[in-house]
Amino acid sequence: MRINFLHDPHPRIESRKAAGPPKVADEHVGLNGRIALTLTTVVGTMWCAYAFTVLALVALPAALGSGNLQTVISWVSQTFIQLVMLSVIMVGQNILGKAQDKRAEMTYNDADATFHEASEIQRHLLEQDRAMNALLDKVERLEAALARG
Repeated sequence: MRINFLHDPHPRIESRKAAGPPKVADEHVGLNGRIALTLTTVVGTMWCAYAFTVLALVALPAALGSGNLQTVISWVSQTFIQLVMLSVIMVGQNILGKAQDKRAEMTYNDADATFHEASEIQRHLLEQDRAMNALLDKVERLEAALARG
């Protein structure tokens, strides 16, 4: 009796190592996507939010001077909030995207470590199989000697 286990690693392990962790910046985009990414990068900065604030404040005196509450409310909701919050929300989304990339990389590294540990376990089990096979061979020889004997 011999132990003849042969470890067959899953092919996904090698392809995963070659691919690495997925990241937002790795996404393939065409011309329209590149234009959108450029605009998103520019508009999604606090400097752009500050510029939009200044732009929105240019119209504030006219809204206040109208003496009409509805005009002031329209300025706040349609001009200030939409214009300034657009950039601020985009900044937040950029930060969240970077955090997601970090989490993806951490998960990838954790999976890589797990695969390494599983490989070490396979090597350990192979050594145990060799030791058990050596013992089984000795037991078989002893049984044969006792049977002759």
